[in-house]
Amino acid sequence: METAFRSALVAWLRADPILAGMVNAIVEEGPVAASPPHIAIAASASADWSTKTGTGREVRIALELVDRSDAPLSTGAIAARIEQRIATLAPQQEGFRVVVTQFLRSRVERRPRNLRAVLLEYRFKLLETE
Repeated sequence: METAFRSALVAWLRADPILAGMVNAIVEEGPVAASPPHIAIAASASADWSTKTGTGREVRIALELVDRSDAPLSTGAIAARIEQRIATLAPQQEGFRVVVTQFLRSRVERRPRNLRAVLLEYRFKLLETE
């Protein structure tokens, strides 16, 4: 379920024309070949979240936004759009249902060569539907 969810999440982010216009790439795995700004899944992990009647997973995903900018507000605008898009992810997906979407934390850091990175961490609880 984790792999299917990762693919669904990346596809959902890519399908947003506003977000797609703000970044050069949205990919499932890094390193990203495109120049900044770009978004990639930095890490994910899953644990059992099954019930008596169905299989479930708790999936934690960390998305990394990398931008090259002197304007932290522009990077912040991209991060805000990512958060808005995730909040509107449809619960029913192919093979599973998203029961819980929860923002956990974010971290921002400056990197060499004028790079700024934003890490957004989420927890999703999924139940298998097939």
